Amino acid sequence: MARRFSAAYQSEPVSSLAAWARRLAVFSAIAALSSIIIVRFGFLEVKPALATFLGSLGFAALSVLVALCGFAAIWRNGSRGMSLILFALALDAVILAYPAYLGWQYRKLPAIHDITTDPIDPPRFEALARLRTADGANTAVYAGLYSAELQRAAWPDIEPVDLDVNVQRAYDVTHAIIVKRKWLIIDERPPQPPRRIGRIEAVARTPIMGFREDVSIRVTPDGEGSRVDIRSSSRYFEGDFGSNASRVTKLIDDINTAAESTPAQKKTAAPKAVPKAVKK
Repeated sequence: MARRFSAAYQSEPVSSLAAWARRLAVFSAIAALSSIIIVRFGFLEVKPALATFLGSLGFAALSVLVALCGFAAIWRNGSRGMSLILFALALDAVILAYPAYLGWQYRKLPAIHDITTDPIDPPRFEALARLRTADGANTAVYAGLYSAELQRAAWPDIEPVDLDVNVQRAYDVTHAIIVKRKWLIIDERPPQPPRRIGRIEAVARTPIMGFREDVSIRVTPDGEGSRVDIRSSSRYFEGDFGSNASRVTKLIDDINTAAESTPAQKKTAAPKAVPKAVKK
């Protein structure tokens, strides 16, 4: 009986809709992966690569629609192909999950791309300004007080980092964190007399697509301690889905933690002279 049922099932044709759902899902995955590789390795400009990625999302959405139609057809006429549909839907879910999360973030967060701890006098992009001359890139000039007001409303905890360590140690701690995160350092200027202001300019990358986001850090003396100001800005696009604010917030926490765990410098007292024994 089981053999007859199996033979009858095997004789049923495979649903063409199920087959097309899988083809579309595989094509979407290949297009999405190709666009990510193109952006990360700089084979093309960002906009064509982004268009390819958006196209892959469209094919994934179409694959979902075709898979649902195929499921209805299989339910009605008993044809084969359910495994193809499940495979297509699983692959589509992997492709669409993160963009769907970003879309939710876009509706929730303000459409700004420039985050700083000091909106009145933000750290400048000097060496990085030369990398922002490509067509479609954002300007190196700070976005302005309107952006600062939106930032304050969304992320009120982003403030300058006040440390109880001297400016050189604050610079060293910050530099070590950047090196550990493997950001590409474009320019580094340790604090030197007479002003003793340290500056670091680096390029960070977003986790999936690898979009470049520029970071400028300024370390200044503040009495016996020091102050660290941070600016993180997307090189492209008006909205950043909160990536720059997240980067600044994490960097603030890491700097505070590293500075607190750094032992304070202590002056070593000169050894007292031991009187020589008087020969009798």
